[in-house]
Amino acid sequence: MVRVSNNLIGILNILTLLLSIPILGAGIWLGHRAHTDCEKFLERPVIALGVFLLLLSLAGLFGSCCRVSCLLCLYLFVMFLLIVLLFCFTVFAFVVTNRGAGEIVSGRGYKEYRLGDYSHWLQKRVENAANWRKIRSCLQDSEVCKSLQEKNETFHEFINNNLSPTQSGCCKPPTECNFTYRSGTVWDKPADFTSSNNPDCNTWQNDPSVLCYDCQSCKGGVLANIKNDWRRVATVNIVFLIFLVVVYSVGCCACRNNRHDDAYPGWKRGYA
Repeated sequence: MVRVSNNLIGILNILTLLLSIPILGAGIWLGHRAHTDCEKFLERPVIALGVFLLLLSLAGLFGSCCRVSCLLCLYLFVMFLLIVLLFCFTVFAFVVTNRGAGEIVSGRGYKEYRLGDYSHWLQKRVENAANWRKIRSCLQDSEVCKSLQEKNETFHEFINNNLSPTQSGCCKPPTECNFTYRSGTVWDKPADFTSSNNPDCNTWQNDPSVLCYDCQSCKGGVLANIKNDWRRVATVNIVFLIFLVVVYSVGCCACRNNRHDDAYPGWKRGYA
């Protein structure tokens, strides 16, 4: 009689196998159409995830349904490593995102962001020239400032907008620069402007390909988004970890069944 735990592991791995196919397909599709650093940056992780899920699900499927003990043991070993890594990442994500928040600006509907408010680890990631070049490319490809360029708003309408962290940090100069507003992405420096204590005021340009993409405020806005995203991911990971622990426990039962059947092949099989 077929073991319940083996059947359950088999069903779960069929679902994982079906999930891996569209993920792998999406990675290959990205690889064929990737023309920018942003698209190329996404391509490899997606393909790697698809291949990993495909191989893991095949090992679990054959190990449980075909009673191949070595494959099932390999499956459980990888699952154990995955649980440990996911747990470590979840704790790490909560630690590195513990600092940093947007600053409320008087008379403004949006917040402004400073790079120094975030954890040193996150700061180092965006201050790395190679990393920032890729992030900057993604920001330009996503046309994050385009909506501000296309709006024909008065200054009063603009300052009451609820801008996203990247729009606030990358598409306009900081409020303390006191530049003159012409449009969402066009701000004139005063005629007597020479330099400012805030380096972002010196970095700002009205060129749509430049704007404040190299400003500290832009990096702060990006980290604000990363913080929010990582917090959401870490919360989801807690639920996923519980699911993985349950699957791992069921897999251990299936592995025990396989060993029992290998040791006593003539015994009648019963439910686990």
